[in-house]
Amino acid sequence: MGQELIRVIEQIGREKGISRETLVQAVEAAVVSASKKRFAGVGNMEARLDPESGEVDLFDVKDIVEVVEDIETQISLADAKALNPNAELGGKIQIRLQMAGLGRIAAQTAKQVIVQRVREAEREIIFNEFRGREGELVNCVVMRIERGNIIVDMGKTEGVLPRREQSFREVFRRGERIRAYIVEVKKTPRGPQVILSRTHSGFLKKLFELEVPEVAEGTVEIVAGVREPSGRAKIAVRAKAKDVDPVGACVGVRGSRVQAIVQELRGEKIDIIQWTDDPVDFVKNALSPAKVFKITANPQEKAMEVIVPDDQLSLAIGKKGQNVRLAAKLSQWRIDIKSEAEHGKQETERQKIALEKARGDLTGVQALKGLEEETVQLLLENGLSNLTSVLEAPLEKLEGIPGIDREGAVKIKELAQAFVRGETYDSPGPTEEADSAVLTAPEGGTAQGHSLLDLEGVGEKTAQLLEEHGVATVEVLSQTSEEKLTEIPGIGKAKAVGLIQKAREFVEKGNGESGNEEDGGGE
Repeated sequence: MGQELIRVIEQIGREKGISRETLVQAVEAAVVSASKKRFAGVGNMEARLDPESGEVDLFDVKDIVEVVEDIETQISLADAKALNPNAELGGKIQIRLQMAGLGRIAAQTAKQVIVQRVREAEREIIFNEFRGREGELVNCVVMRIERGNIIVDMGKTEGVLPRREQSFREVFRRGERIRAYIVEVKKTPRGPQVILSRTHSGFLKKLFELEVPEVAEGTVEIVAGVREPSGRAKIAVRAKAKDVDPVGACVGVRGSRVQAIVQELRGEKIDIIQWTDDPVDFVKNALSPAKVFKITANPQEKAMEVIVPDDQLSLAIGKKGQNVRLAAKLSQWRIDIKSEAEHGKQETERQKIALEKARGDLTGVQALKGLEEETVQLLLENGLSNLTSVLEAPLEKLEGIPGIDREGAVKIKELAQAFVRGETYDSPGPTEEADSAVLTAPEGGTAQGHSLLDLEGVGEKTAQLLEEHGVATVEVLSQTSEEKLTEIPGIGKAKAVGLIQKAREFVEKGNGESGNEEDGGGE
C-alpha cells in the first residue's frame, strides 16, 4: 500500500504538473481530516508521510507545561518524561496514534480532501502561469456563448471574452479559432479567470507585431495607439534607424500588411501616422486625412486651436467627431477645430474689442462731450483719468463721488461706452445746451473723429501704424501722451511730439481743411 501511494503521487505530479511536496501535504491533510471523528478527544493531530516507504503515521501533539489547563492540547512534564525521557518544559511531545480500522467513511473523506487539495494546487499553477502573460496575444477556440460573453478554450483553462470587449461587427461561431488580447487574470471561487479583449488598443499593437517584422524586431516603434472599435484607429510610429520608413513598413507593399490587420478587425479603418516630437506637427499629422491651415498652441493649458479650410472642416472633425476625438486622445492635447470663416469672424471681434480697449486707455475723460468741466474735474481727482478706468469702475463708485448722483453716473458710463464704440450719443439735460450735447462726427470725419490722414504730413503708413496701436482718429491722437506714443515701434520722441502738436492744433481749429500728403518729412 505504501509503495503504491508513492507511485500514485508521482503519476499525478507528472500529469498535473504539481510538485511532490504539495501532493505529500495533501495526503497528510487528508489523513488528519479522516481521523478527526475517531479521535475526537485529540486537540492537535499531525500526520507524517514517509517519502521512502509510503507509510503514514498519525500523532497527537501536545505542549509540555507545569500545570495542565487543557487536557486535549497539554501534558504535564512528569507524564511527558514517562513517554520520552528527553522531554523538556515548554517543548512539545508527539504521541503516536493507531490508524488501524479507520473504515470506509474515513477513506472517502480522505479521498475528497486529496481531490480538493489537488484541484486547488492545479488552479494555483494555472493562475501563476497566466498572471505573467497579461498583455500577450493568444489563439483560442470558441466553446460556447453565455449571455453575450464568449467562453473560449485556451488549453489548460478557459477564457472569457466579455460582451464589452467585443466589436459589434464581429460574430463568432462555436469551434471557430480567434485571436484575443489578455487583459486581466484574476482568482475566482471557480478557479482562475482569464479576461480577454478584442477592442483594447494593445490588441492592435500586437497584431502589428505579428504582421510587421520591423515592429517585432524593434526597428519600428509604435509610440501610441487609440481605437474606437469597429470604426477607426490611429497609431503613431517612428523608426529607430534613419534609413527606415516607419509608415511604409507598417503599410507594406500595396498595403498588404495593414490590410491583413484590417481583415482581422473586420474592416476597421487604420490611420498610420509619423511620430514627431513637435506637438504642433504631430497634431497636424494626427488629423489626417484633413489638411490643416494653421495651429495655435497653448502649452500651459495643453490646448490647440486648429484652423482648417472651410471645405476640410467636416473631414477634420470626422463622423460624429471621431477623427478629432482620436487625434486628441493620441496626442493628449485638447483640440478645438474651426473653419477659416469662423476664425475670421472671431478674430475681427477680438480686434474690435482690443481697439475699444486701446481707445479707452488712450483717451482722457476730457474728450467726453456733454460732461461739465466740474464733473470732469471730479473724475480726475478720484483717479478716473481715462475712459477705461471709467468703464471698469462700478456704478456705485461713481455714485460715491461727491457731486455725482446716480443719474450722472449712468450718463458718464453711457457717454464712455458710446465713445469707445464709435457711436453717437444724445445726452439729455435740463438746458437747451445740454440737449444738443452729442458725440457726433465732425463734417468730413468718422463717428469717433477725423481720420489721421486729415493731418498734414501724415501718410498712409503712419496712419496704419497708429491705428494698429489703438490711435484711430485725430481726436484720440490729441489726447495721447508722449510716452504712450513713443512705445509704438518706429515712432521716436521728436516724431511723437510733432504728431501730438499737429493733432491738438487741428482739434483747436475745429476744421479739417489740411490736405493729405504721402509719407515724407513726417515719416
